[in-house]
Amino acid sequence: MKELIINADDFGLSRGANLGIIRAWQEGILTSASLMVGGLAFDEAVSLAKANPGLQVGLHLTLVQGRAVAKHPGFPTLIDREGNFTNDPVMAGMRYFFLKPLRKQLAEEIEAQIEKFLATGLPLSHIDGHLNIHMHPVVFDILLQLMPKYGITSFRLSRERFFDNIVLDRQRMLGKAADAFIFASLAKRCRPELEMRRVSFAGEVKGLLNSGCMTEPYLLKALERLQPGLSEIYFHPGCYPCDELKKWMPDYLHEGELAALTSQVVKEKLMSLGVTLRNYRGEKKAYA
Repeated sequence: MKELIINADDFGLSRGANLGIIRAWQEGILTSASLMVGGLAFDEAVSLAKANPGLQVGLHLTLVQGRAVAKHPGFPTLIDREGNFTNDPVMAGMRYFFLKPLRKQLAEEIEAQIEKFLATGLPLSHIDGHLNIHMHPVVFDILLQLMPKYGITSFRLSRERFFDNIVLDRQRMLGKAADAFIFASLAKRCRPELEMRRVSFAGEVKGLLNSGCMTEPYLLKALERLQPGLSEIYFHPGCYPCDELKKWMPDYLHEGELAALTSQVVKEKLMSLGVTLRNYRGEKKAYA
């Protein structure tokens, strides 16, 4: 049996992201979304989620390329004078690992983001991270303490089979090899801790190695290679014009990903393969 979670990241980033996500839910195969509580369009995203209660929503933890929720005075600090995290994910990862004075601020920020989500009244279904920052060793260790406190029982364990991916798309092979190795190593560290705490996760996550390029032709091929059990595929659907999408992800094919999520051809492919759409709670979705 093959089950599939279809998730959209960056809910709340911008109006363009919000519109794309809601269209993918109402007209397509989307089953869940991940909310950026520090995003410019956070309030609109919350309103849209409440107006579409079947759409499951989790936390898209943001510790890079975004705005902090908590205040972090002093030096060193997580943020700049305007309250923004660094835009460089490599720099962020290095600082969070080597600057031990930042760990208390990280814990405070992560908890503040969880609490801001819960204050919306929306059920928090799962946790993942912007640029998969939730897999960072320091961040993950903090989450291990906070997930039981807040009843979070589903987690995106980000890793994707490299050789399976390049059969479908041979672009950016060196970059993909590095990403696949890094996240396989992180997942190897995370998995036993999640299993010990009975936190659920998908058997494989697609979208990591082709992030921003999950178009219909690629998706149709990827669906054929789903393994038995539960998988997740994540997307970044959006509608233009949108300055925020262009600013942060100028090379992403947001409208192409939305087209894939609402494609009748994709729906028919899923039906022919006998794939069941579901969310992290296990609630099934009929093909729209």
